[in-house]
Order: sequence, then C-alpha cells, then structure tokens
Amino acid sequence: MTPEAAAAAVAAGIAAGTINTVVGSGTLITFPVLLGIGYAPLVANVSNSIGLVPGNVTGAIGYRRELQGQRRRVLELAGAATIGGLIGAILLLELPASVFRRALPALILVACGLVVVQPLLRRLVPRAEEEPGAVARWALRLGSMVIAVYGGYFGAAQGVILMSVLGLGLRETLQRLNAVKNVLALAANAAAGVVFVVAGPVSWPAAGAIAGGSIVGGALGARIGRRLSPAVLRGLVVAVGLAAAVRLLV
Repeated sequence: MTPEAAAAAVAAGIAAGTINTVVGSGTLITFPVLLGIGYAPLVANVSNSIGLVPGNVTGAIGYRRELQGQRRRVLELAGAATIGGLIGAILLLELPASVFRRALPALILVACGLVVVQPLLRRLVPRAEEEPGAVARWALRLGSMVIAVYGGYFGAAQGVILMSVLGLGLRETLQRLNAVKNVLALAANAAAGVVFVVAGPVSWPAAGAIAGGSIVGGALGARIGRRLSPAVLRGLVVAVGLAAAVRLLV
C-alpha cells in the first residue's frame, strides 16, 4: 500500500467511524475507497469489516453513560447479534455477493420509513415498552440476529436498520437506543471479524489503516452524537439511510 493509499484509507476510517457511531453506514465510505485503491471486492469487504471493529469499540465506550440500566437487554441482544455476525461472515465467504445486495436498497428504505413513523407507532403499539414482554423480547433477539447476519455479510446501513427495529420494540430515547445499536454493531462485526481472520482473504495494511482511522472516528462520533437532539438524530438516520439506498441503487 502506497503512502497516498494509506492516507486515504485512514481518512475514510475516521469518517466511517464517526458516521457508524452517530448513525451507521460508514461502510459506504470505506468500501468504495478500498475498491478505488485497487483491492478486489471480497478482500475489500473482509478487510473493511475487520478495520471498523476498533471504531465500534470506541463508539460503544463513548456511549457508556446511555448504556446504564440496560445491561440485561444489551447482553441478550448482543448474544443474538454475535450469532448473526458469525453466520453472515460464513455466508460472505460461501455465497455470491449479489444475494444480499439486490434486496438491500428496499430494506434500507423500509427501515427509514419505520424510523420516521416511530413516534406514531409508539402510541399505537402497546408492546413498545422499556421492558417488553417475553414474546417481544424474543422478537427483538430474532430481529437483532437477522440484521447481524446482514452486518456480517456486508453491513452498509446496518445501524439504520437496527435503530428502526429497536425503536419499534423499546420505549426508550433515541440516544439510549443508539447506545444499544453501537454495542450490537460491535458484537456482529467482531464476530464476523473472527471468521475473517481465520478464513478470509485479509489485507492487513488496509485493515490496519481503516482501524487506525476508525478508532479516532468512533470516539469523535460519540462526542457528536450524544449532543444531538432527538429530531436531529432521527433526521440524520433517515438522511443517511436514503443516501445509502440511492448509492446502492446507482
């Protein structure tokens, strides 16, 4: 990797780490950069997934205050996300990349719509509670696992989709939901990263450059995201999701 390419990867990592912590979809920055540098799609995807994990860590740490009182919830959902991340990583190494990419834009658009109407749905759906019942808890676990399968496979807009599902199932502030989202993304990406380290075609220079940038970006994103009002945060989630869907469609 040339110095210019390394600098581009670090800069992309900073941007992606920031965006992932605040909203999600940082992969839409780092993945194209690695492709532009000259990496094959599979190598770029695998290296990018590993490189973004440290940023997930710093982002989750930055939201530790919002995680207070959510220990049991986080452990349950993170366990499901870990399983999903492992499955997604294995699918990436075994299936054509087009399988998920074809359905992704529609999935993201639906998620954006759910984020927009969450305030209304919370008034209409009685199960959207701080401590949901057993059925709702299992539904949240299943949803977290399914999203993590996608996260381990590719991951663009994983955070947007997670926010929509968590918002429907839990009566919490967006900041506290965002804190949970960051932990679930970390669990899914770290699990996938283990698979990729063992069996994936990793470019360690690329992964290292992305990791260095994402550490800074994750911490920066936490400082920014925690200061945003619910309306602004909701708007950012929708705007980034729409941009992700358009980018993938074209």
